[in-house]
Amino acid sequence: MSLSTAHSTPRPLARRTATLIGFTAILLWSTLALATSSTGAVPPFLLTALTFAIGGAVGLATALVRGVGLSVLRQPWPVWLHGVGGLFGYHFFYFSALKLAPPAEAGLIAYLWPLLIVLFSAFLPGERLRPAHIAGALMGLAGTVVLLGGRAGGFGFAPEFVPGYLAAALCAVIWSVYSVASRRFATVPTEVVAGFCLATAALSALCHALFEPAVWPAGAGEWLAVLALGIGPVGIAFYTWDIGMKRGDMRLLGVLSYAAPVLSTLLLVLAGFAALSWSLGLACALIVGGAGVATLLARR
Repeated sequence: MSLSTAHSTPRPLARRTATLIGFTAILLWSTLALATSSTGAVPPFLLTALTFAIGGAVGLATALVRGVGLSVLRQPWPVWLHGVGGLFGYHFFYFSALKLAPPAEAGLIAYLWPLLIVLFSAFLPGERLRPAHIAGALMGLAGTVVLLGGRAGGFGFAPEFVPGYLAAALCAVIWSVYSVASRRFATVPTEVVAGFCLATAALSALCHALFEPAVWPAGAGEWLAVLALGIGPVGIAFYTWDIGMKRGDMRLLGVLSYAAPVLSTLLLVLAGFAALSWSLGLACALIVGGAGVATLLARR
């Protein structure tokens, strides 16, 4: 059975259009911190199980409305290994890193994935990695270092947190490999991501039962926040990211991904959860500059 299976090949999509669609995932992910802060004391794996279940349901409903049908889920095992391994593997090691190391350091290491996407894209046939792409990604990484370092009052990597650092590095590698390898499965319909989300929800529910106390959303407000997370940053974002990685400019999307933590901080500032700082301004300049370098100089 081929990786494309018996389903119809996705209709051609202009590279620029696919890149713009992929960028909407970055915009949605920038709302994660603000939306998550409204979910109360729900533990990470339970929140992942709930939101991915909602995201998977949204995908299945969309597939049915578009006439794709549930048969789209009949895919070879490499497709499922790639999808579930990427979505669940990233979240499992990310949450493990936050438990085993300070959040600032763990978050910085985990956020190496945009740079890794840019670098790994060089191994794809037909893709050419230019110095401008690497320079833009490094500027974005520098902006993230400034932002997280300024927010946490600096970094203090310590030997006792090595397991957490390794978990953070693993989650960065897993997400970058998942993203870049999506091009290998370009003929697999994006609707199958709904199955990946539902499988991730089931595995996260198991981890919740094994490792966490049962603290459910309290009241309508927290349930609405969970629903919003499941529809947007956890639901729609993974479908649009799949389109961007399969048919867009993944190197540019990798550089632009560094905008997510800056936009996230700006939203927290506007909502009154954070204050303006010099680190935020400098991070904005570095990340916008990096995106400009990757876009303009690479074209030249």
